[in-house]
Amino acid sequence: MRFGMKQVYAPVLAILMVLGLSGLFASAQETQHVVSLDDLNKDAARPTQTRQSNEETIRSLLSSAAGQKALKSSGVDYQKVDKAIGQLSDEDASKLAQRARVAQRDFAAGTLSDRDLLWIILIIVAVLIIALAVR
Repeated sequence: MRFGMKQVYAPVLAILMVLGLSGLFASAQETQHVVSLDDLNKDAARPTQTRQSNEETIRSLLSSAAGQKALKSSGVDYQKVDKAIGQLSDEDASKLAQRARVAQRDFAAGTLSDRDLLWIILIIVAVLIIALAVR
């Protein structure tokens, strides 16, 4: 029985191809990066932490002495405002928190007077009320 070149080399070539492809797949699996469950949990918790931080910032300004004075002078109950803060959208809470941070920073630096801070707080309360009314 005489074998031709194709008959001898075809099985050898097939074996080499299988070995080469399996090596290729093995190296692809080694370089694949997998995100850990801990990282996924941290990423999932980040929006909640940001939301809580924003709410705390707004509440901190409104519960300050100047905030209480502004609420009292406008006849707004802090409990209602506090409840309203929790009902803000994430975007509205973020915007109001940013304004509150700027106002607190400027007041602490002495660039805002008590009266200016009072007006800013009243504006924040008005925006909060309007944002909830629109929803």
